Amino acid sequence: MFWVRVDNRLIHGQIIETWLPFTRSRMIVVANDALSADPLRQEIMGLAIPSHVDKVFVTVEGLHGFLSTAFQDDAEPDVLVLFASCEDARRAHEHGTAFSCLNLGNMHYGPGKEQLCAHVALDGRDKVCLSYFAARGVALDFRCVPNEPVQVGRTW
Repeated sequence: MFWVRVDNRLIHGQIIETWLPFTRSRMIVVANDALSADPLRQEIMGLAIPSHVDKVFVTVEGLHGFLSTAFQDDAEPDVLVLFASCEDARRAHEHGTAFSCLNLGNMHYGPGKEQLCAHVALDGRDKVCLSYFAARGVALDFRCVPNEPVQVGRTW
């Protein structure tokens, strides 16, 4: 299963314990500009990933090139892609990374943000970003963990 998720925590327990088994992914790809340039943080985050799951850290704009090269023959690779923000997911999409569904798992509350559900708070830029995806037919899946129902309809 090719699964794309926005979670500002990136790699953490929910990813390892719930999303990896749900997606049956053989690889986690973290698309994050800062993390792709920080080998120490990559090593620390990588400690949580089981040894049978490959891990790759790429820039947001480099994601499409990596996926195209690594999975030329796979129509739908077994990959879990993680972004820290909706804007990063949009940038990747604009640079050629195609996906039909975007899981919104954790977007922390902060000043100027509206709490949409327990795990997602949006500001104006986030709403524009989600509108971008909705206009392109990308399904928006608001869930922290896979066994929960989708928690938000189009109310944003």
